Amino acid sequence: MAEVQTPQNASIEAHALARHVRMSPQKARLVMDLIRGQKAQEALQTLKYTPKRAAKHIEKVLRSAIANAERKAEDSGAPLDVDTLFVAQCFVNEGPRWKRLRPAPMGRAFRYQKRTAHLWVGVAEHHIAAAERVAANVAEAEAQKGVRCTARRVRKALTGKQGPSKKGKK
Repeated sequence: MAEVQTPQNASIEAHALARHVRMSPQKARLVMDLIRGQKAQEALQTLKYTPKRAAKHIEKVLRSAIANAERKAEDSGAPLDVDTLFVAQCFVNEGPRWKRLRPAPMGRAFRYQKRTAHLWVGVAEHHIAAAERVAANVAEAEAQKGVRCTARRVRKALTGKQGPSKKGKK
């Protein structure tokens, strides 16, 4: 059973992306600005009570980013407290525009565009919580190390075998 090791000083980060969302990027940016830098749970509450159409789409992407962080932590074997996550990055990019024609008087046509947006939300573990998690992992590893060495010494004592003698010591 191979264990996946994460870097000791890295915090858990994850992101989610929704592409081709049928709304104006300018209107979605107004809602994204509300949640930038907030804790994940506070951001979800903010989005729940925001009376903008973009809030539902952004809430869905934020929930996906939180689930991605949980999955990433589970795969690496590191414990993760969802309460320590915060919205590290969030932005809206412009997606492709749908060009349409509207009939106009005298056989002409007026052109208009339906805009789309790409919503990107990234969450990260707070650096203090990450440091506490790393310290707990190191302490657990040290505790396990002592148990393994003690078990090895006990085994040697029971079997009566001695370790290899060190040459050069008198």
